[in-house]
Amino acid sequence: MNTTFSRDEAAIHGLVDQIERAQAAGRQAEAAQLLLQARELAPEHPLVLNAEAVQHLRAGNPSAARSLSERAVAGDDKKPAYWINLASACRGLGLREEEMAALQRALTLEPRHLLALLQKGSLLELQGKSRAAAKTYHHALQTIPPGAQLPGFLREAIGRAVQVVTQDKQQLGAFIEERLQEVYARHADADRERFEHCLESFLGRRRIYVPQPTFLHFPKLPALEFYPRAQFPWLAEVEAATDEIRAEFEQVHAQDAGHLEPYVAYPDGVPLDQWRELNHSRRWSVYYLWRDGQPIEAHLQRCPSTATLLARLPHLDIPNIGPTAFFSILDAKSHIPAHTGVTNTRLIVHVPLVVPPGCRFRVGSQTREWRPGEAWVFDDAIEHEAWNDSDTPRAVLIFDVWNPLLSESERDMVRAAVCAIRDYGGGESPLAVA
Repeated sequence: MNTTFSRDEAAIHGLVDQIERAQAAGRQAEAAQLLLQARELAPEHPLVLNAEAVQHLRAGNPSAARSLSERAVAGDDKKPAYWINLASACRGLGLREEEMAALQRALTLEPRHLLALLQKGSLLELQGKSRAAAKTYHHALQTIPPGAQLPGFLREAIGRAVQVVTQDKQQLGAFIEERLQEVYARHADADRERFEHCLESFLGRRRIYVPQPTFLHFPKLPALEFYPRAQFPWLAEVEAATDEIRAEFEQVHAQDAGHLEPYVAYPDGVPLDQWRELNHSRRWSVYYLWRDGQPIEAHLQRCPSTATLLARLPHLDIPNIGPTAFFSILDAKSHIPAHTGVTNTRLIVHVPLVVPPGCRFRVGSQTREWRPGEAWVFDDAIEHEAWNDSDTPRAVLIFDVWNPLLSESERDMVRAAVCAIRDYGGGESPLAVA
């Protein structure tokens, strides 16, 4: 500060804190009385000048607020709040260049100051600089941590920031699409899925998900949500057997319902997170055919066609760990929350059997509807979830296979490592669901 104050600094700070609390609570009379005390104590202290400027801003007197703020920054030019209040006074007086200069001083001191960024975005809008405004608003929104509780007076400004950024992304998307038409025409037969995902991610329309397995993450494998069918030539055989598999499922579902068990079955004392509602619940139940690498002989005998098919297919082969195969039944009006699987060294196959309308499945950024007779293979180490919005249960045959991008030697190494981890842990399968 340029001025030496002989008064008690702590008393000044205490009074200004009380003034700010009273103003925030709407007790303006109390704030005015406290301000009188502060002015008597130190009329030229920057804190006091700034508090008085705020009072004039609230009262709709930007001219007085500007004069007081200029005196405040003259006394202490290192406080972003003083510059922001000066900018607000200039806004009220229609002094756009002076307002921008004050905001730039605030942002020089604190480049991520949310209020200064929001006001700068608003000012750029007033100046007709919509793209610059969107960029500044984007920076403002980036400063807000996920789940942050923001004061009510910022909600309108933040809502406006979101609106402007969204509109700018839409306009940019349309501009890019127009420019791309010639390129698309040159490559009419090309597969555009990866490029379009890239572009949609840039425009904020679609996320890029990566595997986040809860147990074993094998690096340098592509982050594919649904794997290309061409990598699994045996899928056609699986699909051709759908009617036989469905008939066997319907028989055991009707006659052997007692052997259905909850898919999620955590013991007491385990953090449940997203599984709290489904833990030990028959709303998501299973009928195991293979479990932790062991055949459930009685169940396989009930489903001979399914058993024969599974025996012919390539599968995850880790002693006492894989394969796993089961009928998965999701009750009506049920939701499997977003979660990730244990490893990307294996993939999961879905063979839809009984699929009423209103059943869908999301892996990463892709959501699909199950259709009987249309199997798919996906990486369950990428976040996924499922819905049955219908009034009847949905049933799918599920089994696991090796990730085809692992070499035979890599599979052998993974097999040995997983078995070692299992034995070190006392024999419990590290790939167990629960």
